[in-house]
Amino acid sequence: MQAIILCGGLATRLGETTKTLPKILLEIAGKTVLEWQIQLLTDAGVTTVILASGHLHDTLYKRVGNTYAGMHIRYAKEEKRLGTGGAVQNAMKQIDTSPFFVLNGDILLTNFSLREMYIRFDQGMTGVLLSVHVPDIRPYGEIVSDGEGKIRAFHEKQSIRRGGYINGGVYLFDRSIADAFPSDQENFSMERDVFPYVSNLYALQTDSDWIDIGVPERLAYARKHF
Repeated sequence: MQAIILCGGLATRLGETTKTLPKILLEIAGKTVLEWQIQLLTDAGVTTVILASGHLHDTLYKRVGNTYAGMHIRYAKEEKRLGTGGAVQNAMKQIDTSPFFVLNGDILLTNFSLREMYIRFDQGMTGVLLSVHVPDIRPYGEIVSDGEGKIRAFHEKQSIRRGGYINGGVYLFDRSIADAFPSDQENFSMERDVFPYVSNLYALQTDSDWIDIGVPERLAYARKHF
């Protein structure tokens, strides 16, 4: 089984922290974010990870190489900005299994096994998105799904503080997800340009601990509590 990790972003919100070190190589509780993610993927039966790289690719390759934390590593370097969707499309050139995982390279997850997503995945599904519960949905977009988990709507960031289920940045896709990619764009977003137009996406909801380290305060929180 294979997985793609999206780790080519500029990470400008982290300021000086990521000017010389890719966000995925930041250390949390003695391990890099990549090591934590590989641990999750190994548990789910993944044997090969494609790193969708870009910013600081040479530094990433030098630190990680072709084997890291027991995982076989490949690279799908973007030569220009591709967005999350374009990065997935570029990395899929090296995907020959279906389904396959895609992870944002700035999330941490505990008390959860990605095998649950694999068990949830049925023939005919285009994908399963991990939907995590947060006490305050304002910084995120909300996923609305029905009783069977089928996604009915994606809501943009809300102005009212309340709990809800959001996109956790972990996906299990059938290769048919590529059918929904814009044919006239290289740079596009999975969240804005693909997901709203796929009719058979499902959400797997979880209350497991989840942290997005993409901004300084959440990175500091992860280092203190993870």
